[in-house]
Amino acid sequence: MATINELAKAIAAGRKKDAEALVEAALDEGMDPLEILNKGMIDTMGLVGEKFKTGEIFVPEMLVAARAMKASVEVLKPHLSGEASAGLGKCVIGTVAGDLHDIGKNLVGMMIESAGFTLVDLGVDVSADTFINTLKANPDTKVVALSCLLTTTMPAIRDAVTAIKGAGVAVKIIVGGAPITEGFANEIGANGYAPDAASAATLAKTIIV
Repeated sequence: MATINELAKAIAAGRKKDAEALVEAALDEGMDPLEILNKGMIDTMGLVGEKFKTGEIFVPEMLVAARAMKASVEVLKPHLSGEASAGLGKCVIGTVAGDLHDIGKNLVGMMIESAGFTLVDLGVDVSADTFINTLKANPDTKVVALSCLLTTTMPAIRDAVTAIKGAGVAVKIIVGGAPITEGFANEIGANGYAPDAASAATLAKTIIV
C-alpha cells in the first residue's frame, strides 16, 4: 500500500511524472489495476474535490491534480479490462448551442472523468440534436452534463433538456454554469445542478445510483 499512498500524494500535488512512474511501480509490484485506479486515483480526486469545496485549495490546484490523474489513467488503461476501464459508464458533456465558453466545461469534464466516468466531450455550441444523436450512438451513457456561461443561452439549456427528455433515452441530466441556479434546474426538469466542478463530479456519481 506504500506505493498507492505515494501515488495518491503525487496526484493530489499535481506531480504528473511522479504519478505516472508510481503507477508503473505499483503494477510492477503486482498490485491489482482496479485497486490502483480506485484507491490511488478516484478516491484521491474525491478528496481533492472536497478540499476545493471547503476552500482549502483553488481551481489551479484542482486542475493540476486532475491532469496528473488523467496521465496516470493513460498508463493504467492497457492493464484494465474493458468493463473496469469503463468504470461508472459514459458521461456526455457539452456547452449548449450559441455559447462558446469552455473553460468551466473542461474543468468539469476532467473532474467527472477523474471520478471514474468515460468522458464524451462534444465541445461548445452543441445543438440539442447533436446531444441526442450522440446519446443514441452511445447507449451506455449514464449522465449528460450541460453547460452555459451566458444568460442569453439559458433558453438553449432548457431546449436541450426538453429534447433529451423527449427522445426516450435513459440518462440523467445535470446542468451548471454562471447564470444557472438550482431553481432554474428544477424548473427546466434537469435531474441535478452543480455550482462547481467538484460538486458536478460528486453529483454525477450519486445521481446514477
